[in-house]
Formats: sequence, C-alpha cells, structure tokens
Amino acid sequence: MKISLDKLFKFPVMNLIILLLITIFLAQVMTSRSRMETDLDKYMPQNHPAFIYSDQAESIFNIKDGIIIAIENPDGIYNHGTLSKIKDITRKLGKMPEIDKDDVTSLYTADNIVGTEYGMDVKAFYKKTPTSAEDLAKLQQNVRSNDMIFGRIVSEDETVSVIVANIGDDVFSQQFYDDILKMAKSFEGPEKLYVAGTPIVEGTMAYLGPRDMKKMVPIVILVIILVLLFVLRSLKNSFFTLLVVVLSVIWTFGLMAAIGIPIYAVSTMIPVMLIAIGVADGIHLYSHLDLYLAKHPGASKREAVADMLKGMWKPVMMTSVTTAVGFISLLTSEVYPIKYFGLFTAFGVIAAMFFSLILIPSGILAFGLPKRKRSHKNKQRNEDQLSYRFADTIVKYKYLTPILTAVIIVISLWGVSKVWINSSFLEKFEKDSDIVMTDKFINEHFGGTSMLNVIIEAVDQDKFKQPEVLRAVSRLQEDVENLSMVGNSFSLGDYLKRMNKVMHADDKAYNIIPDSKELIAQYLLLYEMSGDPENLWKVIDYNFAKANLTFQIKSDNSKVIKNVIAQIESHRPELEALDLKINFAGSGYKALVFTDLILEGQIKSLLMSLGIIIGLLSLMFKKISIGLIGSVPIILTSLISFGIMGLVNIPLSTTTALLSSIAVGIGIDYAVHFIERYKIYAQQTNDKQKTISLTMRHSGRAIIFNAFVVIAGFLVLLFSVFPPNRQLGALVSLNMFTSLVGTITIMFLLLYKSNIYFNNRKG
Repeated sequence: MKISLDKLFKFPVMNLIILLLITIFLAQVMTSRSRMETDLDKYMPQNHPAFIYSDQAESIFNIKDGIIIAIENPDGIYNHGTLSKIKDITRKLGKMPEIDKDDVTSLYTADNIVGTEYGMDVKAFYKKTPTSAEDLAKLQQNVRSNDMIFGRIVSEDETVSVIVANIGDDVFSQQFYDDILKMAKSFEGPEKLYVAGTPIVEGTMAYLGPRDMKKMVPIVILVIILVLLFVLRSLKNSFFTLLVVVLSVIWTFGLMAAIGIPIYAVSTMIPVMLIAIGVADGIHLYSHLDLYLAKHPGASKREAVADMLKGMWKPVMMTSVTTAVGFISLLTSEVYPIKYFGLFTAFGVIAAMFFSLILIPSGILAFGLPKRKRSHKNKQRNEDQLSYRFADTIVKYKYLTPILTAVIIVISLWGVSKVWINSSFLEKFEKDSDIVMTDKFINEHFGGTSMLNVIIEAVDQDKFKQPEVLRAVSRLQEDVENLSMVGNSFSLGDYLKRMNKVMHADDKAYNIIPDSKELIAQYLLLYEMSGDPENLWKVIDYNFAKANLTFQIKSDNSKVIKNVIAQIESHRPELEALDLKINFAGSGYKALVFTDLILEGQIKSLLMSLGIIIGLLSLMFKKISIGLIGSVPIILTSLISFGIMGLVNIPLSTTTALLSSIAVGIGIDYAVHFIERYKIYAQQTNDKQKTISLTMRHSGRAIIFNAFVVIAGFLVLLFSVFPPNRQLGALVSLNMFTSLVGTITIMFLLLYKSNIYFNNRKG
C-alpha cells in the first residue's frame, strides 16, 4: 500500500482541485441538459408485445389520452354564459398547436343524430349560443333524449359539462401543461372549472417531482450534517464525508444528462439515496482512523492514512461493489424508471467509493488529523465496554435469537402472501390533493377518467354488421357496466341503437340493435352521408372487422382494472363461438401490464442480486459457507420488509419495487464489514471469545453509526409530497434497522457457532 500512497497522495491538494473542477463541469452539463420525462408511456418497454399491439390499435382507432375540463355551474349549464364558455374553451383548445381541433369533444362539437322526414341527419347541438328560454329548453330536451350525450358529456343533474381534448403522446410539455391550467383559470366565475385526465396527472408529477427533490435534498443534507457531527464529532471529518456524497450526486446526474437519460419521477430519489448511502464509507474510514489514533496517539498523518487505507480499502471496495450489485440487479426490470434508477444509483455508489478513497485521505494529508479530546477517549472506553457486554449477552442467550427469528419469519411469510401490485399514478398523490379531488369530482358526475379499450377482431369483413355479433358485444357492455367502478362504455352498438331509435320517431322501444344486417348497413351508410363520419372510425375500422369497445373506469387502481378485465374475459367463450378474438389496448391496459412487469422485475432482481452477492462473498472470503452466512441478514430483511408491506396494505409500485434492491445493496455492507474484521481478529488472536469482542468493538461500532446515519437520511423521505416516497423512506429505514440487528445477532451467532476461521474447534 506504500507505493499507492506515495503515488496517489503526493499532491493531495491537487487531487481535491482536479475532482472539484470535473464536478463543476458536470454540474453545468446537469443544469443545462437535464429533462423530466412526463409521458407515462415512456416508462414502459416499447418492444413489449402488449405495447406493440396497443400502439397499433391506438393508430387504427385514433385512441389518445384526453385532457378533461369540467365546467360546473351549480344553477345549471343551460344558460347563455355557461354555454358560451363551453364554446369558447372548445375553440381555444382546438387552436392550440398541440391539439387537433377534430380531437376536441364537447357539447358544442358533439354529433346529434336525429331523424328527419327524409331519413336521418347529423347536426350540432348548437352553433350559435342560444339566448332565449325557448332555445335553451330545446337544447336541454335534445341532450336529455340523447343517450350518447346525456350522462357522458352533460352530467345527469345538468350542472356539469365536460370538454375532452385528446392529445398525442409526444406533444405534452411543461409549458403546455401550464397553458392548459392558466386557460382554465381564466374562464372561472361564476362557473368553476376542473382539469383532469392522464396528461394532467403526468404534468402534475413532472411539476411536483423536481420541487419535491429541491425540498428534500437540503433537508437530507442538513440531517446528515447533524448526524455526522454527532457520530464523527469533527467538523472537518463531517465536511469531507458530506463532500463525497455531494460529488457523487452531481457526477451521477451529470452523467445522466450527458448521455441523454431523462429524469423520471423515481429518479428524484437518487440524491436522497446517495446522500444516505454514500456516507457509509466515510464513517468506516474515520472510525478505523479513530481507533488507530487511540492506540497510536503520536502517529503522523501519513502513517495514520497509510494504516487507514491498508485496513479499510478492501472492505470499502467490497461493500461498494456488493451495494452496486444490489442496484444493478434492477436492470432485469423492463420498466425504464426502475432500470435506470438501478444503473445510475449503482454508478453513484461506485463514485462515492472512489471519492471516499481519494478525497478523505487527501483531506487528512492536506488539512491534518482530527483532534482528539479526553472526554472522547473516556466515551470510547465506555463504548468498548458496552460492545463487549453486548457480544457476551448474545452468546449467553444464543438459543433465544433463533427462536425469535423463526417467529418473525412465520409472521413475515403470512404478510408476503398479502402483497399486491398497484400501478396507479393517481395514488402517488395525497388523497386530499387538488389532482385527486378533481379526479374524484369528475368520476362522481361522469363515467370515469380512466379508459380501458377492448379490441374485438374478426377474420371476415363486415362481421360487425351482423346483429348477433353486435348483440354479443352489447351484452358484454351491459354486464361490465354493472360493476360499481365502471361508468360508461361506448361502441358501434351505441351508434346503431341511436340510429334505430331516431328512425322510429324516438320511440324508446327501438333503442336496440336492429334485427337485420341489411338495415344496419343502411343506417351506417346514412350516417356516413349525413355528417362527418370520423367519429365512427373511432369505434370500428373501415372493413368492419375490428371494433373498439371503450370502458370508462372510475379509478386507475390495478385491482379495479383487473376486476374489469376478469369480467370481460368471462365473455371470451361466447365471442370465440362467433369467431371473435378479444385483445386490449389503451393507457388503462398498459398500466396493468406495467404492474406485471414490476412484479416480474422485482422477483428477477431479488433472486439475481442474492445469487450474485452470495457468489461475491464466497469469492471474496474464499468460503461458500461465508457467502451463505453473510446473506442471512439481507434475506431476513427482505422477507420482513415485504411481510410488513402485506400486513399494512402497502402495494408494490414503481417506487416500493426498489425496496428489495435497496435492502440487499445497503444491508450487505454491514455483513461484509463485520465478516472482514472477524476474519482479521481471528487470525490475529486465535481466540474465539476475544475475536467476537474485538469485532463488535470495531465493526459493530461502525455499522451502528452507519445505520444511524442511513436511517436518519431515509427518514427525510417522510417529508415527500408523494405517499409512496414516504412509504419507501419508512420501509428502508426499517430495513436498515433489521439488517443491523440481523448482522449483530443471528449472523454473529452463525459465525460464532460455525467455528469458521478457528479450525472447527467447538466454542
């Protein structure tokens, strides 16, 4: 290590200057090129079969996510002022460059299919805003008699009407989001306007995410500073430990910006992760230095640094590699935010290791050793006695720990069986937040803000002109609409029912699918000749061989969507008997596939990280048994963590899916440091009792300090505006505590009873 010390730290101040200059450059790249990903479709793998099919269906039927603007007038919408606002908002939306005017639907643009003495006509409900009581009453009657509009565009209590602007996946931006909200605000009074829909959820996440990060990063830095000062008892040591993690954060986000990787909602937690995790190396280095100086008070700073690097470079490197492996295992996920979170957090961990081994020694050599106080020496003596007593107590009650562990495992397994997955983006917000309350308001008055598209396909052309086929689809609609969380549905059958009714003088008895294929063909021809047929092609393709059935759902909760799909699937045998196939498309379905990918990636990453870490530990310590023993705390931690999620009903989401990798990545640090020090003392003393006492004094002390800092750092997530982030902060903090306890109890006992490094002598 002497050659490395002489070469690397000949000019320690120069080391610090070079690192700071590179960091300043990357900080400029980060600030100029970072961007927030607002399109939730971009969170998903574009080459997945379900998404490829959905994209094809979206192209055929012009399926797009919609911005929903609800305009409420408690006195009713049928007045000149409110109807004028509906018209003006509709026209203003249509003039926006991001929106095609044909993709804006409101009472002003909706088709009103009516019967005439010559056949059928398709008219607008109004072009010029009605002013007279007679014209307003006529409009009201026209809406009430049209099932395609009443309850869908105008609420049944007639106090709310919606305007829906469908937009493409690639047009949404922060400026567009701001413009929509600003425009809606300008039309308020006496009416109240509500803005909802998937794009608005995306925009709100994109808006709140960076603000949340800006709020939490200073808090976590302040918390870490206070905890470091308490643990390290040195302003100088605390400064360099914190500098390590600040540099690792800047390098990580600088690299993301440099290679064009966007910031996802979950990426905003990377700074908190790295700040909380990155201090571990500094704590262990300074803890070793502290113990060395206690034994060698007259040592020079170069001698102290040499001993610190000689004793700690290997465990610091091993723990960083194993932590990085825990995060890199997230690459098995097909969900982009999770994949990139794992990759760049792993990079940040390795960067923190590099900075710890360069910055901290350079800082000591440039600015001197920390001063030691007598009170500090007395405190350390008390800590040593406490460490010895704790080790003796664990050995004395060695049968109690396995019994308690077994009980915890049983309870945790029961909790794991209750874990469920949820891809809901709305549930990332507070229940009383504006975005959630707006969504709730619109769901209460209309069919629902979440959409599920069912694509029904036939081989033969004109299949969907056959009455029996249309009736089968209609039965499916009616059955699914009976579910409490399903609002409206819409299909070709709704057009034909309306046509059949108006062609029979609005007789409700004819609000049914016509009996004749020829009559259906005539109605469709009349519709095409009477007005703009573009709306028709949103429910059927040109060959009448593919149909789009749309369900409006009052929640984007995965359980709800699964229940709807299960009800739809129950009709598959009936439709297959008619040579029809069912497929799914749209944002609602893709969100459900998203949940399956989260679970699949979670299982893969957990198994992969455990396997690799067991292999790495076995390789590092040249014993398979050590690999297995070292993995015990993190296996228990993962089990307890998921068990608690199931017991307290915390779902697995894009955020909490990170849990196992965090638990494995961070928790393994404690095991590595403990085993490495246990091995060293075993070889030095060849005395089992002395080894466990010395190990607890050295590594036990350091990992308790480490856990204390990490727990404090992650608890800062409790201040996040996003509930899943708060859940993650609480769970990771719990993970760190269980990993710590597992390391110094059950793993400690396994080392003790296995007689590893003591030639299998019985203890």
